[in-house]
Amino acid sequence: MRICRMLWLLGLCLAFSSPAIGQTDQARLAAITSAVAANEFDRALTLLEPAMQHSPRNPKLWTLEALALAGKGNKKAALLSYQKALNIAPEFLPAIEGAAQIQYDAGSQDAVPLLKHLLRVRPNDPTSHAMLAFLAYKKGDCPQAIEHFSLSGSLVDSQPATRQEYAACLLKLKRSEEAISLYERAVARNPSDTPPRYQLAATQLMVARPKDALETLAPLLQSENPDTRTLEMASSAYEADGNTPLAVTTLRKAIVQDPHNVDLYIDFAVLSMDHQSYQVGIEMVNVGLKAEPKAAPLYVARGVLYVQLAQYDEAESDFDRADELEPNQAIGSVAQGLEQEQAHDLDRALGTVRSKLVSKPNDPRLLYLLADILTQMGQEPGSSNFQAAMRSAKRAVTLLPTLVAARDVLAKLYLQAGQTQAAIDQCREALKIDPRDQTALYRLIQALRETEKKSEIPDLLKRLAELRAEGTKQEREHNRYKLVEAPNSSSEP
Repeated sequence: MRICRMLWLLGLCLAFSSPAIGQTDQARLAAITSAVAANEFDRALTLLEPAMQHSPRNPKLWTLEALALAGKGNKKAALLSYQKALNIAPEFLPAIEGAAQIQYDAGSQDAVPLLKHLLRVRPNDPTSHAMLAFLAYKKGDCPQAIEHFSLSGSLVDSQPATRQEYAACLLKLKRSEEAISLYERAVARNPSDTPPRYQLAATQLMVARPKDALETLAPLLQSENPDTRTLEMASSAYEADGNTPLAVTTLRKAIVQDPHNVDLYIDFAVLSMDHQSYQVGIEMVNVGLKAEPKAAPLYVARGVLYVQLAQYDEAESDFDRADELEPNQAIGSVAQGLEQEQAHDLDRALGTVRSKLVSKPNDPRLLYLLADILTQMGQEPGSSNFQAAMRSAKRAVTLLPTLVAARDVLAKLYLQAGQTQAAIDQCREALKIDPRDQTALYRLIQALRETEKKSEIPDLLKRLAELRAEGTKQEREHNRYKLVEAPNSSSEP
């Protein structure tokens, strides 16, 4: 639905214009159309001015103006011109297409009714189906997305991002065989194209078909220098197929090839856990920490392995170091409910939450967010902001006792204030609500160090290590799943 197509549509409209249109008007339209086609947008706009004064209710002129404005990059003004054309002629196809394209490019769901309108006129238009599919995918409506993907014809096969979105939805709905078929077609069509081969192998691994995954990866593994991703995926496939020695050898090869890739050491740690080779895992993680000494996930992985060897002091030290490096990730608490950019801009996030609290002063989640953001900003105990964080966290817990995240923040504040027993109480309450709350477990371990009840710590560390190991495995599976997701949202049928 670009300029050439729009002009072609307009050309048809002109060809079937009313016979009453004068030769002068025809000449004006031809000159304007020619200027737009030549990307002479300023000239087109200049020509349009007198033409629109003469025929202000001509939808073709408003559409040509929209095309010229869009060509200059002024999409907002172009959309207004399309809307004016549609106010005059609601069924004018070029204006419907143009407005739909602008809304679609902006990722707006406002494109949906326009695209559905187009499908009423052209029910089998693959481009409109592909665009509706993407918008449904973006909204998380996979059943609707799949319906339109299936009607978008060859666009699914010719556009990698569209294919990945389609496969992602199929997998979410447990229709794995259809996703595999989708990627098999892509590989068969172009065997030398690496990304679809990765996607196919990752999907086969997800559905426990490691032999098929290895067969898919074989051409890449047989090359002179297989890349790291191929080796990492092949290692997972070998392990899933029961060939642990080859899995280890392949993973070591990947590490040698890419020694700064933290994920590879995490994979090795998981492999070591699965086979109770804890010391071997520790030694490999040590290698990783020499290459990446500030990688918090490596400290967590090593801490988990230390727990299995009952080396609790070393495990605690590693968990502490991980929390220092990434206080808002993994074991530490994370402010939820804010846009990502706000979460990285604490001052802005603080302003946003405070402004929302003006109208909703008793919203427990907003109160929790306020406490968490102030805590992340590193307030000194006794300071006014520290006291504000404490009040907000307490109020959040009072209003919503099951809000585990608020209890986690309150426990941290109590620890910082030296109120150890109060911190312990909050952690225990949080764990009653969510026994898998790693933050509460970690804070409880911290608090118990300050008491005479240190005998609990080894068992708590074991629980934390188990949760961390399980979380790491799930994260690796999630990362594998991301291979079948679109790398970005730039689908452009």
